[in-house]
Amino acid sequence: MDKNLTPKAIVAELDKYIIGQSDAKRNVAIALRNRWRRMNVKEEIQGEIVPNNILMIGATGVGKTEIARRLAKIDDAPFTKVEASKFTEVGYVGRDVESMVRDLVEQAVNIVKVRKKEEVKERASEIVEGIILDSLIPPLKGATTTVTTVDSEAEPRNDKELNEKTREKFREKIRSGELDDRKIEINVKQAASPGMGMIGGNMDETSMINLQEMLGNMLPKKNKRRKVTIAEARKILMEEEASKLIDMDEVKEEALTKAMNTGIIFIDEIDKIASGSSSGGGKGPDVSREGVQRDLLPIVEGSSVMTKYGVVQTDHILFIAAGAFHVSKPSDLIPELQGRFPIRVELDNLSKADFLRILKEPKNALTKQYEALIGAEDVKIEFQEEALEELAEIAFHINEEVENIGARRLHTVMSRLLNEILFDIPDTIGPNAHVVIDKKLVQEKLQGLVKDKDLSHYIL
Repeated sequence: MDKNLTPKAIVAELDKYIIGQSDAKRNVAIALRNRWRRMNVKEEIQGEIVPNNILMIGATGVGKTEIARRLAKIDDAPFTKVEASKFTEVGYVGRDVESMVRDLVEQAVNIVKVRKKEEVKERASEIVEGIILDSLIPPLKGATTTVTTVDSEAEPRNDKELNEKTREKFREKIRSGELDDRKIEINVKQAASPGMGMIGGNMDETSMINLQEMLGNMLPKKNKRRKVTIAEARKILMEEEASKLIDMDEVKEEALTKAMNTGIIFIDEIDKIASGSSSGGGKGPDVSREGVQRDLLPIVEGSSVMTKYGVVQTDHILFIAAGAFHVSKPSDLIPELQGRFPIRVELDNLSKADFLRILKEPKNALTKQYEALIGAEDVKIEFQEEALEELAEIAFHINEEVENIGARRLHTVMSRLLNEILFDIPDTIGPNAHVVIDKKLVQEKLQGLVKDKDLSHYIL
């Protein structure tokens, strides 16, 4: 983690994408900074410092997931999200909860592999260039030959030298992209599939993965000739050659360390497994929910989970749980699990002013996304201030009247507003056109949406 990522710097980065929710941002910023602090204390106490897991309480669409996801991006940390409610489904067995840790390790491996491949990119590029060149102008291994000139004198000429000169000319053309559309034949390695089915007995997910990987490594990889353009060949071969240059044992070791020390697991809908979330009053569903909580507990507390890359200790993974808690309360969770989420943060419902800011301010604001999409067709779209205010008002009103789905409501209203325009581009609305979205247009397009109380078709 970067030393300059102070809590204030982390919050400032989160502010670029998420409107409001300052309390939640402050708490996750402290949690992230505490990781850097833990790695810089004396070794004897380092293992004793455990993360303060966070429980976020708030309605859907107020920014819970986005805060956690952006936090992971800021620190380049592996991140995985899981819905706790899926563990109450039919066919669930206790060890399934460990899948979240295995997913986290996969993310860590991918992050490390991407970085390692970037480090060897230059070397891999040289190798790929050589392979493409060999396909176009194969190198000669011959020696000097004799050529008779017009004056009948014998003049030695080195064909190998001429071949090298030709190759150098083509090398320059490859580098400049001049030959990108020319087709060549290349060998592409294909991993042989073990094609294994289960025969008798039950096998858990980890054992199955390990067995399939082992058999896959034992079977020879097949070469397949493919005719592709040089541009395509460069992409295919770069991936292959970069993979050969990196040490996978080193990748696995680094990924395991990264997952254990910087990993973030986001457990959404945790309120759905609280005992109070059952309205039937029967014990069956409650027992099932409590069972899931007890399966989650050892992972959140700190335990060893076997993955195909090795054993992962979950003691220092940061767990962020979230739920709306409309029906149940955090106190409906079993006491042991409650105790593992000591930081409680309540997120605010979005106001009209928040909706307006969400439309305008974030780096990934919907208005900016649509401007970019429509701009790809060489059409300019302009949202007037009054139009944005009307959009915010309508989104807020529908959330109040029907169902509060937070900022996701803006996707509904924006899609309805711009649907016809997006369809007409570029056939009716051609390049260099300038589309202005004003208050009157917003009212015209969304009038029916406001009046219609049955919005099931539009609710995301």
